[in-house]
Amino acid sequence: MKKMIKVSFIYVILALVGGVFYREFTKLNGFTGTTVLANIHVHLMVLGTFMFMILALFSQRTNLISEKKFKYFMIVYNGGLLITVIMLMMRGVLQVLGTSVSSGMNAAISGIAGIGHILLGVGLIILMVILLKLSEKENEHESNSVI
Repeated sequence: MKKMIKVSFIYVILALVGGVFYREFTKLNGFTGTTVLANIHVHLMVLGTFMFMILALFSQRTNLISEKKFKYFMIVYNGGLLITVIMLMMRGVLQVLGTSVSSGMNAAISGIAGIGHILLGVGLIILMVILLKLSEKENEHESNSVI
């Protein structure tokens, strides 16, 4: 549980920094339009902070962290979230600065962001497989204790 709380805390800090960066960077550049920088705070808060707070609760009741595939989930999911946020940051900075990019660069940013989202999805599938396995173990344990 402690590990999940620590990861969640790291994401709280990153989310707050992302929110302040969005606010101050746009204000500094006199930008009043819409930018994807606003999404950084939300992505980090929901997919980072809240996800790992919930997982802390799961790990308190189950052996979630000791599951063999959990390490893979942590690597894939956190990697996907960081890639996604970095690409949001790149896209947002370019938007605020009004920098025009080539169609190739535009496609590269979108493609890498897409890879980040795919990794998030794969991480969620790994997590669901782990949780299903844990629930089956819990059901077996409950069935054996009734008999």
